[in-house]
Amino acid sequence: MARPIAVVTGGAGFIGSHMVDLLLERGFAVRVIDSLVGGREANIAHHSADPNLSFEKIDIRALEPGHRLFSGARHVFHFAGIGDIVPSIERPDDYMSTNVLGTVRVLECARAAGVAKLVYAASSSCYGLASTPTTEDHPIQPLYPYALSKYQGEQAALHWRQVYRLPVNVIRIFNAYGIRSRTSGAYGAVFGVFLRQKLAGRPFTVVGDGTQSRDFLYASDVAAAFLAAAETERVGRVYNLGAGDPQTVNRLVELLGGNAVHIPKRPGEPDSTWADITRITAELGWKPRVSFEEGVRRVLDNIDYWREAPLWDPEAIATATRTWFTCLGGEPDDR
Repeated sequence: MARPIAVVTGGAGFIGSHMVDLLLERGFAVRVIDSLVGGREANIAHHSADPNLSFEKIDIRALEPGHRLFSGARHVFHFAGIGDIVPSIERPDDYMSTNVLGTVRVLECARAAGVAKLVYAASSSCYGLASTPTTEDHPIQPLYPYALSKYQGEQAALHWRQVYRLPVNVIRIFNAYGIRSRTSGAYGAVFGVFLRQKLAGRPFTVVGDGTQSRDFLYASDVAAAFLAAAETERVGRVYNLGAGDPQTVNRLVELLGGNAVHIPKRPGEPDSTWADITRITAELGWKPRVSFEEGVRRVLDNIDYWREAPLWDPEAIATATRTWFTCLGGEPDDR
């Protein structure tokens, strides 16, 4: 019997590569689309001998309806896009082009192929400085172009459901972490920054006093949620995705082991992210399986992956985030 086909955009990236792992394990033939701007072929190289995996380097903005990679596909998992806060402030057109127009291209390919389900990887950044725990009905307040572009991509996906009856579900990811998280590019996610600092024997650059908390979820648990969202009969649903158990940055420092140096708190960053996962648990039967302690242990077991990542110190971070402070430092009338 032929394997069902799944298309994974951004499949050579961090979360996308974990999606590939799970789909192959579950008996799918997987077609990966990735521009390799943020992804790495090395992230899926452990499947290089598997005839059920194919990879093509494609910018999603270049896709056209009827593209052969979507032909016969049962599911599409759309992770492709560009991230980071500061670059989105500096180059908003790139973010709108890739994360919005690129998403429309993927939606049109999925529609033409008649897929059973498309699952869109949205971002919890759409909530802005949210109250916690955050439900899916929380007001939307994106604070920077990356957050806006991801939310507009989400709205496009739901619009395609409404107008074209494309079977779509949306998952708003909170703070994913795990092996294969990005090792290049702008200053960003705390795990990548801290792991490179640990390798270099440098102190961890903790923002503020470290009591801020994040709803960290291991990448394999993220992939499992996306598969559940594809295989459910429900459509047009939006789900928050986190562990539902926020951890402080100080706790992360404790688990990683090392000293810390403190840098100024940044405007526009929440003191806490905390996903209310009641809906996804009730409707999809999904729940997180990897504890924070176990996830950190897995990351430390693979710490050499981050050896070539940028090494950040307080001075470099101050330079890299100058635009952040300039543009997000207060209400527009206060600047």
